[in-house]
Amino acid sequence: MIKLENVFKYYRSHGHRKIVLDHVSVDFAAGRSYGVLGINGAGKSTLIRLLSGTEMPNSGRIRRSVRVSWPLGFTGGLHPGLTGRENCKFVARIYGQDPRRVIHFVEDFAEIGAYMDAPIRTYSSGMGARFAFGLSLSIQFDCYLIDEVMAVGDAKFGARCKEEFRKRRQNADVIVVSHSMDTIRAYCDRGIVLAGGQMHIFNNLDDAVELYKKLNA
Repeated sequence: MIKLENVFKYYRSHGHRKIVLDHVSVDFAAGRSYGVLGINGAGKSTLIRLLSGTEMPNSGRIRRSVRVSWPLGFTGGLHPGLTGRENCKFVARIYGQDPRRVIHFVEDFAEIGAYMDAPIRTYSSGMGARFAFGLSLSIQFDCYLIDEVMAVGDAKFGARCKEEFRKRRQNADVIVVSHSMDTIRAYCDRGIVLAGGQMHIFNNLDDAVELYKKLNA
């Protein structure tokens, strides 16, 4: 599904080099869903961006044999000067989807009314999140990437997000970053603990949670 080959990723900050992945080689198997754990600053969000292709490694290679989503609810790829409708058309064409179907889904799901024809920059943070979440779910992916955010808005809209995502899970895998053990257990069957630039993979989620708790103590 997704294969990391000798991936090295670091950042430079205040004259120091922070290593996130230290020449890591890992296979994410198709048909499995992974929960990513790690203490603050371990690089979990960076890993999700690398897997999605929104960020590149310093060296090594990431291969994808399936269609992988951008991080669920991610707004960085939206053009603030274009309307919601225009952004839907743009994204739909990139992914080879029917623009009319995508627009209809987002209109119905995000419930932002006339703002579909207003520039993204005019949206409130709540409307922007609802739009981005709806757009993320409008495209059929083989693997969905989730960085903490599982739902946005009020309780009713949050429940709708989770129900729609439950449907997607029937035919897709997920890779989830979350501090919530309940979320990890609800969506994942394997665990990854990111620590010291290495990815420790566990077939048993409880083993991953135990190591995470030790690191976080």
